[in-house]
Amino acid sequence: MSNAAPGTPAPPPSPWDRRRPARAQAAPARLPLSRERVVEAAFTVLDDQGLDGLSMRRVAAELGVTVSALYAHVSSKDDLLELMYTRLFDGFELPEPDPERWREQLRDFAHAGRRRLLSHRDMARISMAHVPFTAELLPHVEGLLAIFRAAGLPDHIAAEAGDLISTYIDGFVLEEGMWQDRAAREDGDASLARPDWQEMADRMRDYFASLPEEDFPNLRALAGLMVSGSSDERFDTGLEIILRGLASYLPDAPPADDAH
Repeated sequence: MSNAAPGTPAPPPSPWDRRRPARAQAAPARLPLSRERVVEAAFTVLDDQGLDGLSMRRVAAELGVTVSALYAHVSSKDDLLELMYTRLFDGFELPEPDPERWREQLRDFAHAGRRRLLSHRDMARISMAHVPFTAELLPHVEGLLAIFRAAGLPDHIAAEAGDLISTYIDGFVLEEGMWQDRAAREDGDASLARPDWQEMADRMRDYFASLPEEDFPNLRALAGLMVSGSSDERFDTGLEIILRGLASYLPDAPPADDAH
């Protein structure tokens, strides 16, 4: 009950009694679109849909923007694919050429290249469509040629060797991806899990061994060897064949018949 005289204005409410309106929830700030975010979104779509399913529309949907917004950062789908390919080389550097360790350096290069392509779905297909003659990638080409020449390879061999090794890496990983897609279709699972190579190898081995010996004596004889080992072992065997072939061109290599 108030003791104030009639007509006296009511005092202002105490700060402890004052009720403030609820604070409006601020909308989360949207990250500004950038070339880096476009490339990251493209990798997400690529891993989920594969190269055939990668489109500017799907990348825009992944980012929650219109397709036209992408063109402020990439000029075309081909430009985007080139940026994705270039991104794989971030942080990669070739060592200084060491004539005593040139084969080991090339093995490291090949293993790193395979790991890069395996890091995302269908990257081998993208790699085969983009030559590395850009400002970002030319230093890697230069460094690879330096390893060949420091090893003592003749210039005409050094000029071809880089493309030979790169094509081997691309082709090997492309085959791995094809087996992966085939396994996913057969199992009804489109995940990126690697296929069971041993199971497929067993089926191929049994098929070769079942062929008529009079028509396919070599396939039957080598059936247990043609599909043996893991993908890693097969990759290393093919790479070793290439490296030994290159070594045969060194000045101190034993003479061999010149096919030319």
